[in-house]
Formats: sequence, structure tokens, C-alpha cells
Amino acid sequence: MSRTEDLNQTLAELQSASGDIEACAVVSEDGLIIASSLPQSIQESQVAAMSAAMLSMGSRTAAELNRGELKQLFVKGSSGYVLIMSAGPHAVLLALARSDAKLGLIFLDASRAAERVQDIIS
Repeated sequence: MSRTEDLNQTLAELQSASGDIEACAVVSEDGLIIASSLPQSIQESQVAAMSAAMLSMGSRTAAELNRGELKQLFVKGSSGYVLIMSAGPHAVLLALARSDAKLGLIFLDASRAAERVQDIIS
């Protein structure tokens, strides 16, 4: 299998492991979609650009406040959650979850998927 196929399979497995995850993607640190399982109603380029901006701001915040290397960003909105998790030095895993999601399971499944993404990319 190619790396793209491996990444898409990892995203599909993440979504099937947790019914609470509505969509997910792998985004490069410079804001480009590497692989995605996003619905057509969501513009991939906007998601990628916002993810990169949040990652940059989160990394700077963690560094300025002496919190070490950024591992994940978490946003809670009225309609659900956005989780951005490090997937190696040059990519992040993005997951969109339902508002009633079981967060512990999502964090566990997403961190396993992020490790697989890192292995595939490196």
C-alpha cells in the first residue's frame, strides 16, 4: 500500500473505532491537507489553514509559558469538539467529535492513530 492509502486507512479506522468522531484529517505543519475524511460541507483548505494557525499559536503559547513541547490542542464548541494532536514533527491529526462524545476514548483512539500517522510519514 502507498503512504496515502495507509493514512486514509488509519483515518477510516479512527472513525470506525469511535462513532463519536465525525471527521478527521492529517494536516501538515504548514497548513496543507495530507489525507482527510472530511465531509464535503467542510472546505479542506480552510480546515488545514486554521489547524496550522492554531498549531503555531499553541506551540508558541506552550513555549512562552514554559509548558514544554505542544502535544495537543482541544476546542470545545456548542456543537462539538475539535482535537488537534501532534503526529510527528511535521504533521498533526485533526478530529471533529460530537458534543456528547466520550472524550477519554477519543483521546485514546486519537493518540493511537497519531502514532500510526507518525510511523507512516517518517
